[in-house]
Amino acid sequence: MSDLFDRRQLRRAFGRAAPHYAAVAALQREVEARLLEQLDYLEDRVPLRVLDLGSGPGRAAGAMKKRFPRAEVIALDAALPMLREVPAHTRFWRPVKRVCADVSQLPLADQCTDVIFSSLCLQWIDNLPAVLAEFRRVLRPDGLLLFTTFGPDTLLELRNAYQAVGETPPLSPFAAIQQVGDAMLAAGFKDPVLERDCFTLTYPDLRALMRELRAIGAGDARSDRRRGLGGRARLQRVTAAYEPLRSQGVLPSTWEVITAQAWGPAPGAPRRDGGGDLATFPADRIALRRR
Repeated sequence: MSDLFDRRQLRRAFGRAAPHYAAVAALQREVEARLLEQLDYLEDRVPLRVLDLGSGPGRAAGAMKKRFPRAEVIALDAALPMLREVPAHTRFWRPVKRVCADVSQLPLADQCTDVIFSSLCLQWIDNLPAVLAEFRRVLRPDGLLLFTTFGPDTLLELRNAYQAVGETPPLSPFAAIQQVGDAMLAAGFKDPVLERDCFTLTYPDLRALMRELRAIGAGDARSDRRRGLGGRARLQRVTAAYEPLRSQGVLPSTWEVITAQAWGPAPGAPRRDGGGDLATFPADRIALRRR
C-alpha cells in the first residue's frame, strides 16, 4: 500500500514556508501557547531532556528552554529550513539543539526523554499508531506526552464547497478524536486525556484563505493529489459554492484541534497491536475533557 502523504512534498512545502511561518501562523501560535500551559502538569518535576517534535521555527522549543534552563531541549523537524529559523526564536546563551529527522523514525535511544511535545505535526503522519509507538519507545516511564493535531472538521466549509461542485477537496484527511485516543491506547500510554476545540477564523475571500494555507505549508500533500491548480473556472465554481456562508463581510473557516496528554507506561506494560489500522477500543479507557 502506498503512503498517504508525499514526504518530499511536505518537506518542500514547509521549507518554503519557513521564513514567514512564524509571522503568518496565528492559529498555530495560539494552539502552541495553550499546549505549553499543560507543562504545569509536571508540577515540581524538572525534566532532563525535552523533545519538540515537528518543531517548525522553534518557538515552543525556545519557550521550554527558558522554562527549564538546565534541560537539554531538542527541536526536531523534517524540514531543514525550519530548523535554520530556530536561533531567531531562542536565546544564544540558552541554545536549543536541532535535529533534522522524521518523527516516525526518531534517531534517539530508548527511554531517553522526560517530555515529548508536538504541536500540529501529527496530522501529516501516515500511520498514527506506529508513530505513537515510536514516541513510547523514547519516552521514559512516567514521562509526559503532549501533542495537538487537527481533527476532521478542519476546513469543513472548504471541503463542502469543493464537494458541492463535484470536485475532490485538495485537502488532507485528519483522524477523529476517538481514533487518536485509540492509537494512544494501542501504544500503551497511561491515563490518556483528550480535548477537542473548534476555532473559527475569518477571511475576506477564498483566495485569502488559500494564500494562507500555502504560506504555512498546509497545501495538499497526498501522494495521489491532483497536480496543477485545476484552472480558474474550477476555483470560480468553488468560490460560488463558498460565498453563501459569507456573514458580516467575511467568510468563516472552521479549524478543529485535538489536544492529547498522557504519561509514559512502566517498562513491560502491554501494548495493543493494531498495526496500521485504528481499531476501536472502549471509550471509558479514554478521558475526554472539554474546556
